[in-house]
Amino acid sequence: METKILHPYITFRDDIGGGKPIIKGTRTRVSNIIAYYKLGYSPEELDREFPHLTLSKIYDALSYYYEHQNEIDKEIDEDSEENVKQLFEK
Repeated sequence: METKILHPYITFRDDIGGGKPIIKGTRTRVSNIIAYYKLGYSPEELDREFPHLTLSKIYDALSYYYEHQNEIDKEIDEDSEENVKQLFEK
């Protein structure tokens, strides 16, 4: 029997983040938190960088990431590609 893990701080809204996973009550996408985490920010540093978040929300985002790693990594890659394209269009 597989146990479904609940993420109380993660939600999805089409009008915020295009339906991508966000932290409940914010406009902050999980992929944004993970991008900083991959740059070497610790959860405590993320807590200081994002004062509207709590450590509980940050750890829930990390937990969600490790359960949906391919999906979030793809989102980060797509965002990076889009940013590069926009630089060359200017």
